Amino acid sequence: MSANKEKIKIAVIGCGRFAKNFVKLFKAHPFVEKVYVCDLIAERAEQYSKDYDVEIISSFEEALSSDKVNSVAIFTQRFKHGEMVIQALKAGKHVYSAVPCSISIDEIREIEELVRKTRLTYSMGETGFYRAPAIFCREEFAKGTFGKFTYGEAQYNHDIRNMEQSFRSSGGEDWKKFAGIPPMFYPTHSTSMVLSAMPGVYAKKVVAFGFAGSPRTDIYGTDRQNLYNNPFANTSMLLELSNGGICRISENRCVGWKSPETYISQFYGTDGGYEFSVARHHLATWKEEDSHKVNMIDVTHKLQPKSIYEKICENYDEAIQAISEAAGFTETAPIQPVERLPKEFEGIHNAHNGTHHFLIDDFCRAYQTGKLSPTNIWQVARWNIPGLLAHQSAISGGKTIDVPDLGEPPADWEVLNWK
Repeated sequence: MSANKEKIKIAVIGCGRFAKNFVKLFKAHPFVEKVYVCDLIAERAEQYSKDYDVEIISSFEEALSSDKVNSVAIFTQRFKHGEMVIQALKAGKHVYSAVPCSISIDEIREIEELVRKTRLTYSMGETGFYRAPAIFCREEFAKGTFGKFTYGEAQYNHDIRNMEQSFRSSGGEDWKKFAGIPPMFYPTHSTSMVLSAMPGVYAKKVVAFGFAGSPRTDIYGTDRQNLYNNPFANTSMLLELSNGGICRISENRCVGWKSPETYISQFYGTDGGYEFSVARHHLATWKEEDSHKVNMIDVTHKLQPKSIYEKICENYDEAIQAISEAAGFTETAPIQPVERLPKEFEGIHNAHNGTHHFLIDDFCRAYQTGKLSPTNIWQVARWNIPGLLAHQSAISGGKTIDVPDLGEPPADWEVLNWK
């Protein structure tokens, strides 16, 4: 690996409702020299240019051919990510990609091959990696608190009623065609939280079942208009992991629930367990003096932002209502390592449980140092591929499928410390 002497000159591709969270962060980062924006709808790019004082680049193709740009950040519709990442890597550009990596296993394999060959930076913006519960389980597992892992579960509850505006914004009149994307084509918020707690662990087998009873029959049901012929609004998969443990992941788009939308609900080992419910986080470990009893510890103060924790202590009912109305709260929790972030990020809008700052900093540090981002393609493949096969399993009525693993990064390519 070798450090890049040239600063980042990045083109943000896709000026929709989500990318705006990141343009300011790219502009502020000390390793970034220039930010461009690009969108198929010229008016959107013009608005971004005005709002964030950045230049416009006319097209994705121009960004790839221009020597003014050495990196791209892809914020287009999720089914386009894989092919665009491949094009960018082939053009010699470093890549930051929104989630998911791809909806195609073949594309994920090609991305891995290109990154391995070119040594270009690829970093996927997976918020689950930096959410407080994932960090907590990662740290406690490393300490040995849990012992040998036995079972974990995570879910992403995002009802179509809360997603419609986003799909309308990106899909226009054809939004229903895109809104019906199989839930397991977008699994990484959930899989990343459990798997990132255990370095080197991956899924070996998957079996899944889908729920096809959504009242939105125009999207998922008998009259479905989606591009994937997908009947499922919800899908749950069970994974057999390489360490012998079991993991349950659920992706739900028809559910009477708003937030917390992405979370680990249980993470168990032979010696300890973590549980989360609505707003409270708990750790249990066996008592040394009595092996039939456990120490139950409330660790909420570490995993909730200070303002949320204070509300929980004052009036729990009001607190959980506040949480449900602010699923994407901007504050970080005490357990998140904010001390590693550049001072230039102070005061800039954050979101998704305070994770955005870490993700952009990871990409920029990986580029600058020549090291791998913590959310590199080898990790991302382990989070993404099981979901794609889970959809196949659910369509087949619950067939068990072997999950391929792309292995570890090259031994001579160091991964950045996430702390």
